[in-house]
This record gives sequence, C-alpha cells and structure tokens, in this order.
Amino acid sequence: MITDPEMCLRLLLAALLGCLIGLQREHLFWSAGLRTHMLVCTGACLFMMVSAFGFEQALTMPGTRLDPSRIAAQVVTGIGFLGAGSILQRGAVIRGLNTAASLWAVAAIGLSVGGGLYTLSVAAAVLILVILAILGPLERKYRDYLKVHVVRLVAPTGTLTMNRLKEVLGARADNIKHLVTERGPVHDTEFVTIEFRNTSRLEYNAIVNDILGIPQVTEEQAVQ
Repeated sequence: MITDPEMCLRLLLAALLGCLIGLQREHLFWSAGLRTHMLVCTGACLFMMVSAFGFEQALTMPGTRLDPSRIAAQVVTGIGFLGAGSILQRGAVIRGLNTAASLWAVAAIGLSVGGGLYTLSVAAAVLILVILAILGPLERKYRDYLKVHVVRLVAPTGTLTMNRLKEVLGARADNIKHLVTERGPVHDTEFVTIEFRNTSRLEYNAIVNDILGIPQVTEEQAVQ
C-alpha cells in the first residue's frame, strides 16, 4: 500500500493538472472554469485511490472478493451531469460542448494520477491544453476557409424573422443556412442564432452590422 504522503502528493498533482486546463477555460469566461476543473480532477483522483487502496483491509478477510475498479468506473459516467450542466446553461446546443468534454477529460486525468500513472497524466494534460488553446484558432481559420460563420443575437420577440432579415439584407439573406430562436434573458426578448454559409469574413461583418442596425438588436457573443 502506498504511503499517506504519496497519496497527498497525488491529490496535489491532480489539482495542479486540473488547474492548468481550468485556467484555459477561465480565460474564456466559462462558468466551469478554474475551480470546477480542479475539483473534478482532485475528486476523481480521490475516488481512484479509495477504489484502489481503501478496501485493502477488507481483502484480508477470508471469502472476501472486491473489484477495485468499480468505484473508478462510476466516475466516468457520473461526471456526465457536470458536462450536461455546462451545455444546458449556455442555452444553445452549439455552446459548451468543449467545456463538457474538458471536464470529462479532466476526470480521466484525475483517475490516472490516482492510479499512479504520472507520465500518462501529464502527457494527457499537455495534449488537452494543445487541443483547447492551439487548435481553436486553426478551427476558426478552417471555418473561414469554408466560409461558415455563426452569430448569436438578442432581440425583442418576433423582431428577427426571415421576412424581416430579407427586407434588411436583400439577396444576402440567401446566405442564411439556419435561424434558431430561444427564450431571451428577460421578458419579451429572445436569443437568435444565425448561421451563414458561403460568406467571407468581410461579408459576414457587413451583414451583422446591417442586422445590428435594427432597433433593440444586440450581439450577445459571436460563436467561435
């Protein structure tokens, strides 16, 4: 059985690796940021150590058989409620998926640290940071190459209809691929998510500026 100091060091390492990934999410102002990722990683590490070492005394009793992986296995599915919450909180199906995935991956890192797989844990944390921080700009460049852009607006209920957008944009309204409306932050308002296809960045900016010219229409946050 490992010593108590080594267990504490595993918890500290899990918290550190979770902190690194949480900082990247915190930088983007997601609610599941620094503390959430640290707690998930540390908690998963603790579950792993309890699962692996917490029942060694019971195993010395005759006729006792335990599966040390059962508790850890529940973390994989149990972490799903946090991921689901980070998606639903954003109010749009295309928001929060990366944060949900990062929480799930951070739990895996915690389990790895709890199991003593230090090299694997550090390598996974570095790889996840690369995916979140470096591939994001590449993904946006790829979208620009495909000429796909998405904007999320806040408007009075019933203001941004396809007919109204056709009046404002004219022939450029043909570039609208999807238009999704949801209940807004206050009474009589709605979120409107619009996806444009075959639109360059310059054309997209011009279209959005024209839409923002409609009274009481504001941009919540561009979806990247």
